[in-house]
Amino acid sequence: MQQTLKTKSGRTIIRPTKAEDAAITAAALSDPDAQPLTNAQLKTMRPMGRPRIANPKAPLTMRIDADVLEALRTSGQGWQTRVNALLREAVSTGKV
Repeated sequence: MQQTLKTKSGRTIIRPTKAEDAAITAAALSDPDAQPLTNAQLKTMRPMGRPRIANPKAPLTMRIDADVLEALRTSGQGWQTRVNALLREAVSTGKV
């Protein structure tokens, strides 16, 4: 009997039977161009993604006036980076 799983998004997934899974595995292993990686090969692999940075930015939630936010957003792409630069300048010059 086939088993079905329901995902959080509502999709239904039909799991293969043990015989179907064995047939799929055998077919995959018979392909010389798609052999599983050895433990030695897996150990040499590096993780994917962005490298970690020394000083990551901290997430922030704050409330500001709607007109100020709109003016910042309409200044174009990169507005958050520019706000960060303005705040950094204010801190470094002692205006805070």
